[in-house]
Amino acid sequence: MRYFYYPGCSLQHSAKEYDISTRALMRLLGHELMEVDDWTCCGASAADTSSRLLSIALPARNLALAQKSGVSADILVPCSSCYLNLRRAEDAMSRESGTADLVNRALSEESLSYSGGARVRHLLDVLANDMGAGPIAAGLRHSLSGLSVVPYYGCQALRPFADFDDPERPRSMDALIAATGASVFDWNMGAKCCGAGLMTTKKELCLDLVADILDDAKGADCIATVCPMCQMNLETSQKRISKMRGRPLEISIVYLPQLLGFSLGLPEAGLRLGLNLALTRSFTGRLAAMSKQIAAPGR
Repeated sequence: MRYFYYPGCSLQHSAKEYDISTRALMRLLGHELMEVDDWTCCGASAADTSSRLLSIALPARNLALAQKSGVSADILVPCSSCYLNLRRAEDAMSRESGTADLVNRALSEESLSYSGGARVRHLLDVLANDMGAGPIAAGLRHSLSGLSVVPYYGCQALRPFADFDDPERPRSMDALIAATGASVFDWNMGAKCCGAGLMTTKKELCLDLVADILDDAKGADCIATVCPMCQMNLETSQKRISKMRGRPLEISIVYLPQLLGFSLGLPEAGLRLGLNLALTRSFTGRLAAMSKQIAAPGR
């Protein structure tokens, strides 16, 4: 299948490993990503505090660029914040009276317009529902048997648009993780907020939120994420949180495409695990041992 690809700003810098592993995984699975030509920032969480028009027009510009190409394809977005902004822009222009005219007036400065109809998809939605667990199980090269993996979704991939999963009890990662041979860690924090940008404005509050997540994941081998902000928050403060809670709460944090890609035999160049900030020695050691073993065909 072919998809427009909107990487967003984080995947060009702090989350490059997410971008690299997503592209490599999709290519390995036989799907084409067409990067939106001349894409720009979607406004992330900052634009809405400045101007609602700006918060809709910025992501709408990227929808308009995809539409201008004349190619009919869904728009795949790995970053949850970008997904939410593009999805919200499409919804607002389709449903709110006058919004499309106002936004298109702004876009006309670049001779662009958006007439609606784009289908904005989160990467997880595409992996779980367009591809499913079958290709992972069939192409398994390195079984993750013995690993316990925590599926962490965060907020923005699931709310307010419950397009592909239950925002209260999400399960779309479960079959994908199980197809690698790993066990899915049973927990209740998959859709809980990590604090997002509060790590820079209300740090102590955010640290408590992250601590609760890490605490509930204790006993697992790694946490799999699908959001750059969640990944960063869970990675960067583990030592401080361990000290704050008075017990070790350090755990490996990986992006879901990295986990799936490793199980399918992607080389390090397509995984870039060296860019992850939180990988325990025991976890990397087990991956190294697994990489030497080839799974039986179809398992």
